[in-house]
Amino acid sequence: MGRGAERGTGPGAGGDVTRPGAGPLAVAGASAGGPAEVNGSAPMPETGSASTTEVDASAPGPVPDSAAAGELGGDLSANPDRSAIDDPATTSAASPRRLTRRPARPTIALLAATAVLLLAVLVSSLGGAAGLPVLGTTEALLDKLPFVDIHTGLGPVQLSVLNEIRLPRVVLATLVGALLAQAGAAYQGVFRNPLSDSGTIGASAGAGMAATLVIVYGGGPEHTVAGIGAVPLAAFVGALGGVLASYVLGTLVGRGGTASLILAGVAVSSFVGAVQTFVMQRSTADVRQVYSWLFGSFAASDWSLVRLALPYAVISVLIVSVHARHLDVLALGDDEAATLGLHPVRTRLIVLAAASLATATAVAVSGIIGFVGLVVPHVVRRVAGPGHRLLLPMSLLVGGAFLVLADLLARTALAPAELPIGVVTSFVGAPFFLVILRATRERDR
Repeated sequence: MGRGAERGTGPGAGGDVTRPGAGPLAVAGASAGGPAEVNGSAPMPETGSASTTEVDASAPGPVPDSAAAGELGGDLSANPDRSAIDDPATTSAASPRRLTRRPARPTIALLAATAVLLLAVLVSSLGGAAGLPVLGTTEALLDKLPFVDIHTGLGPVQLSVLNEIRLPRVVLATLVGALLAQAGAAYQGVFRNPLSDSGTIGASAGAGMAATLVIVYGGGPEHTVAGIGAVPLAAFVGALGGVLASYVLGTLVGRGGTASLILAGVAVSSFVGAVQTFVMQRSTADVRQVYSWLFGSFAASDWSLVRLALPYAVISVLIVSVHARHLDVLALGDDEAATLGLHPVRTRLIVLAAASLATATAVAVSGIIGFVGLVVPHVVRRVAGPGHRLLLPMSLLVGGAFLVLADLLARTALAPAELPIGVVTSFVGAPFFLVILRATRERDR
């Protein structure tokens, strides 16, 4: 097709890309020496222009070539950042309308995750031995929102069940699930390892051993220190101690590398698990209490545990969220991150400390609950992509919803008996772990 047939008669030397009998066309990805791709038609020969020309098919009038070229960077040789042009997301044959819809994707994903969490909270608030009406429970939950005043149809007993039994448990499960999921995503970003979670670096093992020591030798779960339960306090300290021991060991033996930290965490977890087993063997009378805590449970949930966990949860979530962009840079490797002005060791240490604080907080109020930090980030990553700016908040929301529903299953599957919630998450997480392991092996081939 000749150049004269392609050029219109509009004013300006640039002209418009038109075809007789057809409206304006969109041409993207054309460079000197290569074919130009035209929306809605077969590839056409090069017209001789070295710039990338794109005209919106929905535009009411002609758009000059210079404006279109300037919008996408103009001449490739004049743009030092070739990666932005070579990116398939910017050079595909899709129209500019697709590019304007892309920023809406994170908003839609976050709104969908929020809706799933709210639905999970409602369903879990309804489930239990004492039946509650759907409409009355929904109104009661809406009445908790600021500036909302709704008269509910629930009686005094039903309100007491909802406010003093169901809601503390649901809120605590949401908080713990959100913390474990975001901590798992942070660990995977720090270590660049898809199998990393709180159990990898000694947090869960340290918390379990500390809680076991308090249950066996420290007066049991009823013992308190300054008004705080001794078991949650010991678990908090033990989780941080396990992470610190893993970090110090990995630094001294393996110079602080990613693989060294993971191997040190496995070694610390194995040693701490052996000590915990020895303590349990020495006091068989407390084995039942120890096991009920080690597999996780929200049976003792109340508002005091929520108030205990909330400040630490807010601090850890804020620190990890602020470093979302840094985690994306760390994914390029330490050398590339340092070239871009990031301090890899310091960033890794800060995120690791914040994620460990989140894990310690969750373990302190609920016991050890496995696989949440492993399963949820991988599921979210398939929907939201690998970018941590969307992955971290999505993991918070989906992790909360996942653990709320898991707790509902744990307390209703064998009612009136109650399953440890760690058993439910293990049923889901163990097969998922094998799927991740297989996918990682195939990718490394």
